[in-house]
Amino acid sequence: MIKADYHMHSHHSGDSEAPTAEMIRTAIERGLDKICFTEHNDPDYPYVKPFEEGMFDLDTDAYLKEYTLLKPEFEDRIRVNFGVELGVQPGINEKLSDYVSRYPFDFVIASSHVCRRKDPYYPSYYDGITIKQGLRDYFEEILTNVTNYKDYDVYGHLDYIVRYIPKDRAGEYTYRFDDFKDVFEAILKQIITDGKGIELNTAGLYKDLGNTNPCPELIHFYKELGGEIITVGADAHIPANISFAFDRAAQILREAGFKYYCTFDKRKVEFTDL
Repeated sequence: MIKADYHMHSHHSGDSEAPTAEMIRTAIERGLDKICFTEHNDPDYPYVKPFEEGMFDLDTDAYLKEYTLLKPEFEDRIRVNFGVELGVQPGINEKLSDYVSRYPFDFVIASSHVCRRKDPYYPSYYDGITIKQGLRDYFEEILTNVTNYKDYDVYGHLDYIVRYIPKDRAGEYTYRFDDFKDVFEAILKQIITDGKGIELNTAGLYKDLGNTNPCPELIHFYKELGGEIITVGADAHIPANISFAFDRAAQILREAGFKYYCTFDKRKVEFTDL
């Protein structure tokens, strides 16, 4: 049983309104013994709608203040750790490293929410290009990111972009892991060489994707290449989604050959038997 959710958000993230204490209480009710908040911080995010400006700029001081106040209240029931999900893009590596150095994070997820200065959440990302080309551009930018940015612990939801293929163009191309295996191999080898890891993110199972991010084939490939560090998170933005489908996540890990999952404390990896 997986008893640690290492990707979750509260009201400190611009796309969540969840009270921090409620997220912690729900995790306890679900039998977890470790969680880590990973609030969004996406510097230089290319906002499409003016009213959203600054939505993903994390007020880290306010987040740390509440975390510091709440942690002692729950420490006899669950370990609550302080993390961040960084939006990584080419050209901001120094800014990200400076930011990470200024706070006592237990865990840092690097994620690609943007490619070519566009968020693939919006259908306009694919304007003028095929779905397959849009996917390849995204994966190749991840390769650029892992080659040049190193101050993170795991890379988040590596095929995140698949969640947001426009429904009106879904018949144009069906995502297949093998079509991008070459770039995934380069990404994963770089991650492994750097002593970093990846995450198994179950959010796609409640977002009607019908699959985890990354897909099980990529998890298997990571293990085949020698990958060892893997965390599990539901990417919950509301209490109801905490530890969602962790039974399925455990099955995927076992089928890939993992006998454990990972957590982090003070940026140090820990291995727990499945």
